[in-house]
Amino acid sequence: MNNKSSIHRRLIEVDLPIQAISSHARREKSIRQGHLSTLHLWWARRPLASCRSVTLAALLPDPADALASDSYVSLVREKLSALETKRGRPPRRWEEPLQVRAALLDFVGQFANWDLALDRDYLAVARALTQAAHACTTSTPEIATRMAVLDPFAGGGSFPLEAQRVGADPVASDLNPIPVILNRALLQIVPRRGASFAQVLRDEAIRIAETVAEEIRRFYPDPAHGHRPIAYVWSRIIRCEGPGCGIEVPLFSNPWLSKRAGRYIWLAHTKSGTYVVERSSQMPRTQPQATIKKGSCICPNCGHTTPIRAVKAQLSQRRGGTADARMMTVVSVSSGAAGRHYWVPSEVDRDAVRAAVTRLDEGGFSVHPPTQQINAVSPGKFGSGIASPTRIGCVTFSDLFTERQLLVLCAFGTAVRRIEDPDVRTLLALAVDRLADYNSAHCRWAAAGEFIGNTFGRQAIPIVWTFAEINPFSGATGDWIGAVEWIAGVTEHVAKSFAQWPCNAHIARSSAARLSLPDNSIDAVLTDPPYYGSILYGDLSDYFYVWIRQMLGDLFPDLLGDQLIPKSEEAIATPTSAGPNNESKDAAFFERSMRDAFCEIRRVLTPDGIAVVVFAHKSTSGWEALLGGLLEAGWMITASWPIDTERQGRTNAQGTAALASSVHLVCRPRERLVAQGSSGVGDWRHVLDQLPSRIHQWLPRLAREGIVGADAVFACIGPALEVFSQYARVEKVSGERVELREYLEHVWAAVSREALAMIFNGAETQSLEADGRLTAIWLWTLARPTPPGDEDEAVETAELGADDEDDGVEVPSPGSGGFVIEFDAARKIAQGLGARLEELTSVVEVKGDKARLLPVSERSRHLFGVANPIAASSTRRADRRGQIPLFENSDTDDAARRQWGDAGAPSSTTTILDRVHQAMILFGSGRGEALKRFLVEEGVGKQGTFWKLAQSLSALYPTGTDEKRWVDGVLARKKGLGFG
Repeated sequence: MNNKSSIHRRLIEVDLPIQAISSHARREKSIRQGHLSTLHLWWARRPLASCRSVTLAALLPDPADALASDSYVSLVREKLSALETKRGRPPRRWEEPLQVRAALLDFVGQFANWDLALDRDYLAVARALTQAAHACTTSTPEIATRMAVLDPFAGGGSFPLEAQRVGADPVASDLNPIPVILNRALLQIVPRRGASFAQVLRDEAIRIAETVAEEIRRFYPDPAHGHRPIAYVWSRIIRCEGPGCGIEVPLFSNPWLSKRAGRYIWLAHTKSGTYVVERSSQMPRTQPQATIKKGSCICPNCGHTTPIRAVKAQLSQRRGGTADARMMTVVSVSSGAAGRHYWVPSEVDRDAVRAAVTRLDEGGFSVHPPTQQINAVSPGKFGSGIASPTRIGCVTFSDLFTERQLLVLCAFGTAVRRIEDPDVRTLLALAVDRLADYNSAHCRWAAAGEFIGNTFGRQAIPIVWTFAEINPFSGATGDWIGAVEWIAGVTEHVAKSFAQWPCNAHIARSSAARLSLPDNSIDAVLTDPPYYGSILYGDLSDYFYVWIRQMLGDLFPDLLGDQLIPKSEEAIATPTSAGPNNESKDAAFFERSMRDAFCEIRRVLTPDGIAVVVFAHKSTSGWEALLGGLLEAGWMITASWPIDTERQGRTNAQGTAALASSVHLVCRPRERLVAQGSSGVGDWRHVLDQLPSRIHQWLPRLAREGIVGADAVFACIGPALEVFSQYARVEKVSGERVELREYLEHVWAAVSREALAMIFNGAETQSLEADGRLTAIWLWTLARPTPPGDEDEAVETAELGADDEDDGVEVPSPGSGGFVIEFDAARKIAQGLGARLEELTSVVEVKGDKARLLPVSERSRHLFGVANPIAASSTRRADRRGQIPLFENSDTDDAARRQWGDAGAPSSTTTILDRVHQAMILFGSGRGEALKRFLVEEGVGKQGTFWKLAQSLSALYPTGTDEKRWVDGVLARKKGLGFG
């Protein structure tokens, strides 16, 4: 950045303790009690740990910066030294500015700890430093007493909450009314009412529970054994279309009720056509059979398979089959016996359901079953949404619930609507939303833990064939008192954060492109904008909106006047809704939306202001659209930091290319350079000359911090753009403008080359052919295999849910294994390595917008001239006996010769990768003598590049894969064969 002396350089622009922050952010994902995430569901909410540290680092000037005032640096020394003393550590005095910077970075990293979020000492230091930073960076510190921090895509409120915690005044806005209500509750209501407000909520919740229980408790009868029912397991049903059959078949994708070790319980079909609960202390030899697989129903009576189209047709005639689903099991607990108990429903249980339907029909509630229609447009490849249930006939949001579930929501919603205190009503309305999340016909019964999963296990509503219903008075997961207790816990935690601290949050509903703020009124912007088309916020939040508008519509008429959430201005790329003037919401629309938003953000930012933009999209198109909008709006990147913010076990990360890190782009308005005499035009040759050195500096740092693979690729975009974005435009010698897309091609190439050097520890790679280079970088980029038939990958490509919890769309089976990434990313990687995908069909398979690095077993025809069934059979054999010894060869080699005809040994090939893969297949198929001949007699093992590539692939292939086991087996024979 040219002329940096004209602005106060912030701490985040010089360094950030990303490893410490990432560690605390990962830990926070497992914290629930009192955490913001339990106030109300919101998608892709940023961890408070990263938001707290990033906010502080963005607000505080770098103590080593030339413009940092002496008073500010002295205060940093004083406060941090006093904190050391209070924590029982020896007092320290940092004399050099760089030492002060290091101490401040340590503080920022420590403060990410959840356990310190309420610590009075840390809060006092953070607020004092924030106030001092304001005096240091503003030209009129006497006018505004605190820094103003804006989040124009406020969402779940992580950044606004942390801005308020560290002593700034948050300004939060969002186009969606649900986040506006959440932020008002979080930043205005709770701080104003204080810590005692939590008990007010609990007391009111008990009163409501008693009132509602008088009305509907009778519809949840206790079993005759002195047990208390906590849940009910239901199945949608169809009629078998087999000749002469026609029985009703419950659709079980998973018959298990418990799969705990030593406690196996499942539903079993009897010869009489009924279902019983079976129990065993050991895993049964005969596995319980599902009745639906990939949307097709297998009749347990006659064995006929009713195809998916017929299943969909039957359910569509009955609006999804929720109203006439069959209750299969009652789940109960008892004070006299530990654990869950499972019962076949009695006639009393079924009568209670029928009575609940009658009561719902009688009405008398001020909150009614929602009649708004579900958006049936499929998002396709753009992400997940709510359209899946419409594939089996669900039309309105009421179709997502059983009648008894609707009765519960209407009864509790009506009780909440009668509350006179608007603050209490607002918070308890959120509890009703939580009931809706845990009490729909799309909640699973989790047999591994014996609990109910919520509707939104991921960012979509999947079809769930076998679903679970809560008892709202049970005292177990998902009940009313539990829902309120979660909210009360957040209330207590947040209130403690702001005890004796006056809060001044401004919350508004507005488009990020049209902020109701004056020019130069915001000191910093920290925001997490929409991720291209990954999350359909408007469609997803309609699920809650249809309930909350009935409970709070009179309190917030400006927010809740529409039947559904308006979506035309929503800044996402999706076919599920149209933009203003009915325009398509494509990549260009998203880029324009980002450009308009960042232009508006630049308008309201002070001259010395700073912005931090978080992005974590895995597609190159998503990144290009965001960055294009950012640069077109006149911003430049001054730093970027990847922070590991994602829960490792989340559903959509398993077997997919989902990123573990979110990249935090630090930005400044570019026009300050132009105003000081810069032409604003960069020379293309100069930009390209700087790029390799920036990547060379940055990639090893990322590796040391534990940022690898795809995360490292996208994390390098920031440093690369520091070079490119400092100019309003970059031109070639001819005067032609260089577009961002072209520059990013060079960025990918530079990253690929630098990563290749890291993989081979600086060794010469020129002798390594294109297929070897591509394979190494491919695996480095995406070190997660796609298992055969992985349903979560299918979710992203074809709108299917896990296993049979799908949308009823038939999807071709994916290739067996391999490593899948986005085609455009694969093309960029190959291009950067001097390779062409179309010339590497023996290594890579391209289908649509995906590219798959073939598993080694699928390369047998190329490597040996014939298909190789031995690898699979020997793998099964190895599974039973362990790895086959290399020189146990007579039977196996004879079988191999018969299978491979006269081949006997690998055919002559031209690349080192082919030779490594041949050796791996020989080992994996147990052909010990052939492997020995190949390596020793044919001289392949004498090639140093062979062993170097094999060693590198061993580090790159994921643990547990055939490839990893085979290449390690080859390497284990290296010394014994005389190769040192």
